[in-house]
Amino acid sequence: MRVTLLIDNTAAQPELATEHGLSMWLEADGKHILFDTGASDTFAANAAALGVTLTLTDAVVLSHGHYDHTSGVPRLFEQVCPPVYMSPGVTRERYARQPEPPHKPIGMPRAVAETLANKDIIFTDTPTRITQHVWATGPIPRKTAYEDTGGPFFLDADCEQADLLTDDQALWLETRDGIVVLLGCAHSGLVNTLEYVAELTGCKEFRAVIGGTHLMNATDARLEATLAALERHRVKTLAPCHCTGEGPLHFLAARLPQMFTATGAGAVFAFEV
Repeated sequence: MRVTLLIDNTAAQPELATEHGLSMWLEADGKHILFDTGASDTFAANAAALGVTLTLTDAVVLSHGHYDHTSGVPRLFEQVCPPVYMSPGVTRERYARQPEPPHKPIGMPRAVAETLANKDIIFTDTPTRITQHVWATGPIPRKTAYEDTGGPFFLDADCEQADLLTDDQALWLETRDGIVVLLGCAHSGLVNTLEYVAELTGCKEFRAVIGGTHLMNATDARLEATLAALERHRVKTLAPCHCTGEGPLHFLAARLPQMFTATGAGAVFAFEV
């Protein structure tokens, strides 16, 4: 089982392109899964540079409906049209509040949503098996008092209706050494996500947690509580990226040096099944 980061805000291999977006390539159970598609078609150029053949894609999973995770979908559909696993709310309009209007549209671009018409869509209303050892969480319960969606997000252009990002989901992988969790942005909360996966799987520790954690606006109290949860869940490898934020990255690296792993586009993680 291999996870390759195709696009991220930074690159582990300097010749690769970067953007504010996230895309991962997962090889498991003889299948190939694309988890998110970044903010443009740049993921495809990086895939080619890394020797990843996108025409082999057996499934696409969208973590949530923000542009920086979904905008590359049309580029993929130019080559192959695999089933798409996503929550029903992925295509809704979304905005990030700015100091002054107009507020910033951050949802799936309309042109992208239009390409999903008449495609094989599998809605992940509940935990959904994708391959023998790969699952999508579906909606993640929000139980912690200190976690929020990570930003001033709204469903309308006037920014009056709060967006709770109920479509946010993660992947979990069953490996010989424990559960691996792949995160898009963890808008449900990193701790909520880990505790839900632990509840679903009965796992006592996590082999790895890889992806965006959206801690860029986290308070010191939230960072400390997150650190405590990571230790409590005995995470062996923590590879945060994308929307984690520079300050939180330094915090986690300093406080959890044996757990923390720097990552970026081109990074590869291998696990035994």
